[in-house]
Amino acid sequence: MATCEIISVGTELLLGDILNTDAQFLSTELAKMGIGVVYQTTVGDNPERLKKALSIAAERSDIIITSGGLGPTPDDLTKEICCEFFDKKCFLHEESLDKMKQYFANKNIEMPESNVKQAMLPEGCTVFPNNNGTAPGCAMEKDGKHILVLPGPPRELTAMYYESAVPYLSQFSEKTIVSHQIRTFGIGESALAEKVKKYLDGENPTVAPYAKDGEALLRVTAMADDEESAEELMKPIIEKIFAEIGEFVYGIDMPNIETAVVNSLKQKGMVVATAESCTGGLVSQRITSVAGSSEVFQCGIVSYANNIKHQILGVNEDDLKNYGAVSEQVASQMAQGVLRLSGADVAVSVTGIAGPGSDGTNKPVGLSYIGLAAKDGTLFVKKLLTGHSGKNCREYNRYVNASNALNLVRLYLDGKI
Repeated sequence: MATCEIISVGTELLLGDILNTDAQFLSTELAKMGIGVVYQTTVGDNPERLKKALSIAAERSDIIITSGGLGPTPDDLTKEICCEFFDKKCFLHEESLDKMKQYFANKNIEMPESNVKQAMLPEGCTVFPNNNGTAPGCAMEKDGKHILVLPGPPRELTAMYYESAVPYLSQFSEKTIVSHQIRTFGIGESALAEKVKKYLDGENPTVAPYAKDGEALLRVTAMADDEESAEELMKPIIEKIFAEIGEFVYGIDMPNIETAVVNSLKQKGMVVATAESCTGGLVSQRITSVAGSSEVFQCGIVSYANNIKHQILGVNEDDLKNYGAVSEQVASQMAQGVLRLSGADVAVSVTGIAGPGSDGTNKPVGLSYIGLAAKDGTLFVKKLLTGHSGKNCREYNRYVNASNALNLVRLYLDGKI
């Protein structure tokens, strides 16, 4: 198997200003081609450090893929350093320059002279056209070592990878690696691992648990001569896993729980509405982030203040006083109120204490109540204690509360409530 090292270039990555999604994308896609990523390195915009990183990478990997550092500014030197490392000279690639000029002309902008450097490419390289930006990429080879130079912006890198890098890299792909993610909700990583521990020691396919905020997943991976054979290897393992944890599974290769909910609503021809307090519209936002959600989403009401809970949603004032806004009674009435107002088939509500401070009562940070009401008369309230408090708890609690609200809708649609 060919081995690969990814070198991500950019001081902003080291400072944490930008999340390095390029490396994650490349590792995932290279694995599918049977190319093993054995190291990931991040360096700032520093020529000497990049040279050293290239030298180390060339000693331990067959392929080096760089991302970033292809811009027009003086500190964008990835391509130049790679040329120097392979003792290659740069030349002006007229086709890339013409493409770049047309890119600016289409925007009615005069191309700055500094952009010309982006069209300077290594002699003898394989040119990777950039159809989503200005900087072309390239691949070069020397003494059996290959360097692929890709742009940093994810939109540009992703397109260039599929359009140009994959055809170039196909020469190294001997095996195909296929993975599936079994997404679960309502079970923690350790409990999930315990339930499927008999499958965790397998060599091919492999099964590995991963934790995410408020949920967990299993990645099942197989290596074979082709995709069909890899799928056949995984099929019996996935079926056995389903037999163990099926009650918690919301999808295979499902991007997130909101997508699962929207898909289920579409299949059933139903519409949902939301009433939120501590989540401040996050449930609605996550639903409407899914393409096609307009077919299934009726409305969302953010009833942060108690008087809005009463005036708009019809929550009983005495219950607000006696039980507090964060209570089973209020969550239930919020869900019923938005169901009545919207005419939706099902409604979900969230009221809780996100933190870091409490609500002036003795109720703990992380406490919430999630209500569900439906046209068929279903009424259900879940009490949730996230166990997260302190200065950094707020966003976690809000996100997990929203996820639990979405999961409650999913369970209802699946006939489990």
